[in-house]
Amino acid sequence: MWVEIVCGLVIYRLFRRFFYDDDILQIETSDSNSLFSVATRLEKLHDGKVYVGLRIPDPDTGSRQNIDMVLISKGEAVVISVQNLSGLVSVDADGSWVSNGANSHKSDRRPDPVAEVKRQVAILESYLEQRGVALPEGYLSCKVIDISITDAAFNTPIAIRSDYFPPEVVTHEQWQQLKPESKSSFSGWIKGAFRGGKKEMQEPIHQKLNFILTTAPTWDKLELKGNKYLLGEFLEFKGKHDDTQSLRNIRRSKVSRLIIQKTSMFGLAHSNLQVLYSPRDYRNEGASASEWKEVTVRSSTEVLLQPQNSTKIRKFKLSSIVSMSLSA
Repeated sequence: MWVEIVCGLVIYRLFRRFFYDDDILQIETSDSNSLFSVATRLEKLHDGKVYVGLRIPDPDTGSRQNIDMVLISKGEAVVISVQNLSGLVSVDADGSWVSNGANSHKSDRRPDPVAEVKRQVAILESYLEQRGVALPEGYLSCKVIDISITDAAFNTPIAIRSDYFPPEVVTHEQWQQLKPESKSSFSGWIKGAFRGGKKEMQEPIHQKLNFILTTAPTWDKLELKGNKYLLGEFLEFKGKHDDTQSLRNIRRSKVSRLIIQKTSMFGLAHSNLQVLYSPRDYRNEGASASEWKEVTVRSSTEVLLQPQNSTKIRKFKLSSIVSMSLSA
């Protein structure tokens, strides 16, 4: 019997090695996935544009301030922080959030997210002014959206009572009640929560805001198979010399986005992939279809990326990647 078990484990490891990417198997529902899920829903609700994973220069610290997302639509500009917690959540006197996992003795403490997102508003407002856009006073607002997970044991949302939250917080219950497919959602709490009765922004300023945030520094983004996303910093390609040479022009100063296309088989030993990449154009959001360039490389070629908030460098085979976006 033990021989059968050992043989089964060996076969499983070999199967996983050849047919799956280890990094993808290790990535569960990540913070990056949560951000893009929230962004997609907000765009449907507001008929606007959400910019995810911004890295705005902070003149006070000389570093870059991470901002989860910024919602831009006619009549509003909102800096949004997404909190994805587990366990029983409480708020301390200093405003920090503490969660105690249902199946863990460890607590997760996060500094006051409302104070933090307000600081991000000031940094973004200063950045926009440096790039020639002075918004009306108070127009750029902020929200903290609580998307705390569900307790599997009791199948109930894990969050504290809404009256404990400051008004800038969109509670877990409020977030769950939104109906993206229903335009009537604007008439309820979301209208007051995001719009605050402000006049609609003039179209020229609205367009300029979109252009600035399109060209603002962000984390690089990997879109992986299985509808998974990962934010981080692209480092380099690894693989055979002729493949890396073919990809030598794909760097952030020249390329904004690349797409991994169909696979063409060459016998049973290996396969090749077509990599389409878009030359960076600071005048527009992207290149036209006629401007896309193409190279063919082995599917075993790897992308090295350091994920956001991690010191570990991950490797991803091109065959596991759908697309990659590079920040300027």
